[in-house]
Amino acid sequence: EHVQALDVTDGLLPLLGVSPKLGRSFTPADDLPGSPETVMLTYGYWVRKFGGDGSVLGKTITLDGKPRQIIGVLPQDFQFLDRPRIALILPLKFDRAKIVLGQFSYQAIARLKPGVTLAQANADVARMIPIMLRSFPPPPGFSMKLFQDARLGPNVRPLKQDVVGDVGKVLWVLMSGIGLVLLIACANVANLLLVRAEGREQEFGIRAALGASRGRIAAELLIESLVLALAGSLIGLGLAWGALRILITMAPTGLPRLSEIGIDATVVLFALAISVLASLFFGSVPVLKYTGARLGSRLREGGRSMSTSRERHRARSALVIAQVALAVVMLISSGLMIRTFLALTRVNPGFVEPSTLQTLHIGISENEVKDPQQVVHMQEEILRKIEAIPGVSSAAISRSVPMDGNHWADPVFAKDRPYSSDKLPLRVFEFVAPGYFKTLGTPFLAGRDFTWSDLYDRLPVAIVSERLAREYWHDPSSALGKLIRVSTKDDWREVVGVVGDVRDDGIGKEATELVYWPLLMNRFESDEVSVRRYVAYSIRSPRAGSQSLMSEVQRAVWSVDSNTPLAEVHTLEYYCQRSIARTSFTLVMLGLAGSMALLLGIIGLYAVMSYSVSQRTHEVGIRMALGAEKRDVLGMVVGQGLRLALLGVALGIAGALAVTRFLSNLLYGVKPTDLLTFIAVSLVLTLVALAACYIPARRATKVEPMVALRYE
Repeated sequence: EHVQALDVTDGLLPLLGVSPKLGRSFTPADDLPGSPETVMLTYGYWVRKFGGDGSVLGKTITLDGKPRQIIGVLPQDFQFLDRPRIALILPLKFDRAKIVLGQFSYQAIARLKPGVTLAQANADVARMIPIMLRSFPPPPGFSMKLFQDARLGPNVRPLKQDVVGDVGKVLWVLMSGIGLVLLIACANVANLLLVRAEGREQEFGIRAALGASRGRIAAELLIESLVLALAGSLIGLGLAWGALRILITMAPTGLPRLSEIGIDATVVLFALAISVLASLFFGSVPVLKYTGARLGSRLREGGRSMSTSRERHRARSALVIAQVALAVVMLISSGLMIRTFLALTRVNPGFVEPSTLQTLHIGISENEVKDPQQVVHMQEEILRKIEAIPGVSSAAISRSVPMDGNHWADPVFAKDRPYSSDKLPLRVFEFVAPGYFKTLGTPFLAGRDFTWSDLYDRLPVAIVSERLAREYWHDPSSALGKLIRVSTKDDWREVVGVVGDVRDDGIGKEATELVYWPLLMNRFESDEVSVRRYVAYSIRSPRAGSQSLMSEVQRAVWSVDSNTPLAEVHTLEYYCQRSIARTSFTLVMLGLAGSMALLLGIIGLYAVMSYSVSQRTHEVGIRMALGAEKRDVLGMVVGQGLRLALLGVALGIAGALAVTRFLSNLLYGVKPTDLLTFIAVSLVLTLVALAACYIPARRATKVEPMVALRYE
């Protein structure tokens, strides 16, 4: 089977404070070149493969054709950064005598001494770089000047930055959106409490007359709001517990430590704290309005109900305007993410129908097959077996597949053009066999594909992407016949073809400048013979993604080499979706929040207008008795609600202009100030608000004047 392994120096586990559950950790002796081969197992692999057997220590397993002795088992809670599927830990065994400059394939972890800052650590590394350049030779075919021109600099940074990355920005955006929804909900509850408190004005006046203090009445109102908030919080926690399972399945693979998300004591305390703050927010509105200096006069104002004054409407109207404004901000944010997602779906990634393209990886180790040419023969034989499977229209071999994150970049020099010493011509490499571009559906703009004779005869040929061809020679056809290479010991390789650009970094990223090399070459990057032993197969078939196809592919591979497992089995659609998963997740979350904001905002507007109509029954009756038509009453009520909505929309647009700039890093193909989104959201919300006002307005037109005049 193919499993994930981590190569480490002997000091890593002690640095992380990790002690083995069984056995021992690596020692400096284990990490020496030529020392006996050893391995440590992670807890999950130990249980899955060995049933948690404690006698596993000292046993031998074969890795990449080499026997290794098991010396330890890591504890159950061990997880290395954001890589949860690691099965094995191996000693790195650096051979200092064989180290040359330019091997930038490693990462280091260090623990700062107490009192040492990142700036001081970076300064130390900066002083080490010239020492490194003097201490190690450049690779054969590369000059020291190349590394000096690269202007290497220090990059010591917090480990959290590598684990979490920029996902914090996305989560803060989502948190802000949910916070806006909470504010809208609070405004709704505040309006309800205002209505309830308004009905208790006479009660408050009686209490004040009997000696109740303002503080006593205010405390009662706040306690009522706190009980509401705590009840809502408990129900919300219950709903969150169930919804969390759904959200985790929807979340993109790019979210770090996803498996650790859960409702714990911290979350419960946070929910309770938010409940208290929410209760203070919506509970303070009726407290400030109905426990003020005029509390004692409420009793004297009792008696017949009159039309509700503007002063009584003011607080409720302000809350409705705030709700609509916040809903506009949320809906515009959601609209921008929808526009982004639609723009991404229209992007040409450089290949066609990724859902019908099955990909997988296999490896042929040097211990199993030493001859490079025989490796390619085996790879081609497997390819022919796969092509013979029913339903497979074509298949191809490459070192990696688009968007899988398996990049290789180095300088590429053209014979007919100089390069600037302040900018090395770093280009992404891909290694392919004939038929790769046909299988992916990547078009040729000029020239031809590789042939199997090119590979087996090791002819010095190359293919470049359109973007690179235009950068170097301004035109795809002009690139044909041009000569490129990597190191001065390499052969100059003739460009025989130019293909369309492929978005190798993801659909939302610009296409990279790619150079395609044959799988097998002579004198490449100073190696006398260069071959790709770990390769990807791309299989075009309508059965892509099915278990039946993969079973037949597995049998085809095993018919050539029974010791070769399949790895990273996915359709190309999987990699495409993964590249936009963060955008999709943000879209769904903001969409849900925007829908909730719209619903709550309209409910708030409807409730206020409905209550206003009920309070103005007497006034409406008088107006109609004096000759007002139903359409006049309808226009009066709808106009009042529409004024609130339009004021809220205007404030919301102003708020969105300030807020959406924080979304700029998440947007693609649309500006944070996109006029179409702003206009569409404003129109939609205005129309929905109009509908919310129309229902109570219709009810007002049905008031009988004589009944209204006898009201109360």
